[in-house]
Amino acid sequence: ALSRLLLIERERDQKREKMRSVVSVAKRSRNALMKSNNFITNGFGVGGEAGVVLCGVADPSSVSSLRRHGENCACGCRSSSKGTRAFSSSAANGTGNRGVMFMGANDVQVKDIPFPKLELDSTNSPVVSERQKRKCEHGVILKVVTTNICGSDQHMVRGRTSLPGGHMILGHEITGEVVELGKDVEFIKKGDVCSVPFNIACGRCDNCRQGHTGICLNVNPARPGAAYGYVDMGGWIGGQAEYVMVPYADFNLLKFPDKEQAKEKITSLTLLSDIFPTGYHGAVTAGVKPGSTVYVAGAGPVGLACAASAQLLGAACVIVGDAIPERLNQAKSFGCEVVDITKGSVDEQIEKILGTPEVDAAVDCVGFEARGCGHNHAKEVPAQVLNDCMTVTKAGGAVGIPGLYVTEDPGAVEDAAKTGNLSMRLGLGWAKSLTFATGQCPTMKYNRNLMNAILYDRVQIDKAVNVEVISLDDAPRGYADFDKGASKKYVIDPHNYTGRV
Repeated sequence: ALSRLLLIERERDQKREKMRSVVSVAKRSRNALMKSNNFITNGFGVGGEAGVVLCGVADPSSVSSLRRHGENCACGCRSSSKGTRAFSSSAANGTGNRGVMFMGANDVQVKDIPFPKLELDSTNSPVVSERQKRKCEHGVILKVVTTNICGSDQHMVRGRTSLPGGHMILGHEITGEVVELGKDVEFIKKGDVCSVPFNIACGRCDNCRQGHTGICLNVNPARPGAAYGYVDMGGWIGGQAEYVMVPYADFNLLKFPDKEQAKEKITSLTLLSDIFPTGYHGAVTAGVKPGSTVYVAGAGPVGLACAASAQLLGAACVIVGDAIPERLNQAKSFGCEVVDITKGSVDEQIEKILGTPEVDAAVDCVGFEARGCGHNHAKEVPAQVLNDCMTVTKAGGAVGIPGLYVTEDPGAVEDAAKTGNLSMRLGLGWAKSLTFATGQCPTMKYNRNLMNAILYDRVQIDKAVNVEVISLDDAPRGYADFDKGASKKYVIDPHNYTGRV
């Protein structure tokens, strides 16, 4: 019996040695093939120059058995949703990419750009603070369904930030369909249509765990918080493009429950990435509740979204202030009262509407490029809206400030404002015991509930902000018209998903 056991063990050793030899020969052969044909590996087999993806699972000892990956491939490369790579992250199958690039003040152009990879490498950025490099196997690549032009983008395009031209792909308001998954993505699947919060958040740091996703500690080497396609926000590539990479997909992406329903309501759902939650956040932090009287400064898309949000929260009267008649008329179209800042002080006009010069809550949806009132309406006065809000908010009230304020403004009319120092009447705010809420909206705090409000027809936010769908090639026109004061929310549809391009 002992002799028999020893014989069996010897036979096993011989089989193991033979298998090692076969595997070694296979590896050498495959390496030689890749070298001789300039092949590249993509993590799921072997990829050729023409984007052909091959597999040798059937017989690993034979290079001649290398064949194309297929739906029923033995390695599961296409049949498995986890780790699937329909593209090789290198423009496989002829897939290219184009995006809207900031070239300089008042100059944006649609350029050919690389197909996204599941990584970030901004080490060559001219903005030193945003340089970083990291793998993103927790991310996905999206085929962009819609991507919106935002007023925050306009600040950069006007040359009012430290961003140099010729490198940044713009766009932080993104909705897309998943076409490629990183190997660490567990719950999001290929084919899902999702809204992308404009804040990039890791889901792991202390701030993310507390719901403060606008100030994630792990996504920007320069400061808390990051965003797609925005200066000093980590160097993440923007989404005004045909394809874009989204990191931390399981945490960040909001999947729409029904793709067909989502397509029908996409002009509203696309606003979940930023302006609807941002406007809603402004109203919530200002303390808007049923019966409130509210002043919203600014009738751009965020201001209009805030006004609609205040109505959704039950406000009794929403008053919107702006200098552009077209925008004021848009606010009137869904039941708002209006203040024309070119015709005098805000508090006097509010008194004519309410019988009192004060409101319960005020929201600044303008930001640092604010202008004066009355005869000064053509002059830039950076702290004008903040001071107006303090003036018209009742004692003990709150001011929501979703409007953008920056740390560097090279185009500021005041030297102090070039570094973010504004002439605020903080003493007035202190005397009235006002509460101020600033910073990025934590989009994920609101986007799921606001999605349901859209799906169940509780709000028609696309009509409130006057959405117009345009092609990717039309993006420069959209920027130019928006800068002139057009009362529209421009939604870029790179692939004609909406059928409106």
